[in-house]
Amino acid sequence: MSLDPSAAFHAHDHSACAQTALEQAEKICAKAGARFTPVRRRTLEILLAEHRALGAYDVLDRLAEDGFGKQPPVAYRALDFLVEHGLAHRIRRLNAFAACTHPQDAHAPVFLICSDCDAVAEAPGGTVRDALEQAAGDIGFSVARASIEAVGLCPACTEAAA
Repeated sequence: MSLDPSAAFHAHDHSACAQTALEQAEKICAKAGARFTPVRRRTLEILLAEHRALGAYDVLDRLAEDGFGKQPPVAYRALDFLVEHGLAHRIRRLNAFAACTHPQDAHAPVFLICSDCDAVAEAPGGTVRDALEQAAGDIGFSVARASIEAVGLCPACTEAAA
């Protein structure tokens, strides 16, 4: 089950979407034969707590509060695992990480980042990626990796600014 991208910007049953994501993560890790350890699970829970991207040190602080250690490699290793297995994304603009809302699907996400409240939505970006591939191909360039991020205002912040 994929989550509605607009959910990041609107009231919804967040505990249900977080629970669904955790269940998907368990299945994905089991299918890949990857260990979904307590620290990796807790890291994903932290990322799922809000529709925001968190820096590694924010994650580390929360992990430390839960007794998982205070050394940066604890957070970085867990975050790297989540990204490697498609359970989280690195948001380069923010130098932060966000839980993937479509971990079961091969996809090319576009990240919509609110510059006021820092909410992050992951929207389908297949057509954007196709356009990028076409533009690159037209000049003989082969895209190996792309991260598409747009900064603007979410509906709530747009309304508040009006």
